[in-house]
Amino acid sequence: MNLYFSRNPNPRLAVAVARYLQAEVAFEFAEPMAPGQAERFRSLNPNLLLPILERPGRSLWEADAIACYLSRQTGSNFWRTDDGEPEMIRWISWGKENFVKACDMVHWERGTKLRYGIGPCEEAMVEEGLREFHRAARTLEAELSGRAWLVGDAVAFADFRMATFLPYNDAARLPIGDYPALKRWVEQLEEIEAWRDPFRGLVAPELPPIPG
Repeated sequence: MNLYFSRNPNPRLAVAVARYLQAEVAFEFAEPMAPGQAERFRSLNPNLLLPILERPGRSLWEADAIACYLSRQTGSNFWRTDDGEPEMIRWISWGKENFVKACDMVHWERGTKLRYGIGPCEEAMVEEGLREFHRAARTLEAELSGRAWLVGDAVAFADFRMATFLPYNDAARLPIGDYPALKRWVEQLEEIEAWRDPFRGLVAPELPPIPG
């Protein structure tokens, strides 16, 4: 199986999952939207977005689906299949519409747009994203004040998914430090090598720098 990836947030998530699970995949840096690359990747993902898992039969795209598949393939409960599954899915669903979405809004303005020359940072959108961040962070702070991880007593995919944009906080500058339990949880994730440095040893060009 081949996992096509880039250093952007969702592909990074998929690589971190694969390395955490020690899945038997080959990693290949890819740029489906680069000149001359579209036809190669269109049959694997008609959206031409990463990550993509090329496997026997049909390819699989979207980081959550890839995480589910690799967890099953490796016999891991990282993607919960026991009584914790509904709670895990709840956090994945809530996060993508709340905490992860807010992080994405701020990172898009302060990071992605400037990094790729898409346009100027719109401060009004940053402020909206920060308001949503604080609202969602209060919910996470309350939950994480009484537990180490989001689901049970061990890390789950819900934790990786919730933290999708936090490795890029040098650009987004989200005020994680305002929330002690949230900060502790982030630092706990950073202790996991596969999360901290998923690209170690891989051919993976750095992201373009953000203009000063």
